[in-house]
Amino acid sequence: MAHSLAGNQDSLKKIDPRIFDGADVRLARIELAACFRMAARLGMEEGICNHFSAVVPGFDDYFLVNPFGLAFDEIRASDLIICDFEGNVVQGDRPPEITAYYIHARVHKNLPRARVAFHTHMPYATSLAMVEGQPLQWAGQTSLKFYGRTAVDDFNGLALDEREGDRIARAIGDADVVFMRNHGVMVVGETIANAWNDMYYLERACQVQVLAESTGRKLRPVSPELAAATYAQMRSGGSESAIQHLESVKRRLQKTDPDYSL
Repeated sequence: MAHSLAGNQDSLKKIDPRIFDGADVRLARIELAACFRMAARLGMEEGICNHFSAVVPGFDDYFLVNPFGLAFDEIRASDLIICDFEGNVVQGDRPPEITAYYIHARVHKNLPRARVAFHTHMPYATSLAMVEGQPLQWAGQTSLKFYGRTAVDDFNGLALDEREGDRIARAIGDADVVFMRNHGVMVVGETIANAWNDMYYLERACQVQVLAESTGRKLRPVSPELAAATYAQMRSGGSESAIQHLESVKRRLQKTDPDYSL
């Protein structure tokens, strides 16, 4: 069930929304909109209920997020709203979905390293959050990208207040991926490109694990030593792969969905 958050507009700080019209913020809007569109194309969204956010470049107390009521494949750069951590919409004419606010505002506030937070109910990752044991096994090369970077959070109902958002932030801790039991997943990162790259490959890793387990044969995981060494190899290239991945997404969308950047 989706709920919207009207925000506490009576306490809204008197700011000129034009301060958010710089080039860096515009680029963040475009990149975030690209992620929404490609996530929709890949079946990684669920109705109007999932949400991506990013701290506004140059403004650490504000974040971009999708407004309530829009499906991922509708979202344009200009549709994204800017909220403060008190629930006020400071740029945009629609409220956020209430759980989007309480999850994302508290994650960004409590975890300054989490400049970007993507929450989805993408099917393969969510299916592994619904079964017993550790969701992701270290049995495929793609899964090793996440070795030592995941956490698991037990389901606690809808995030309808700050306490639940704070609890989720604590569950994330030092991880970059949290499997939210009986719910979905959240990926956090320092940049939109990194969060997109992780979210995409997380779903692929979960997909092949589900396929492998569907054979009924036992998984053959790699050793912890090899998993750690492979992860170190993957990290050695820095963020360049993530940057190029997002650039490819933008090129593809420019051919098929050019309105995403409007």
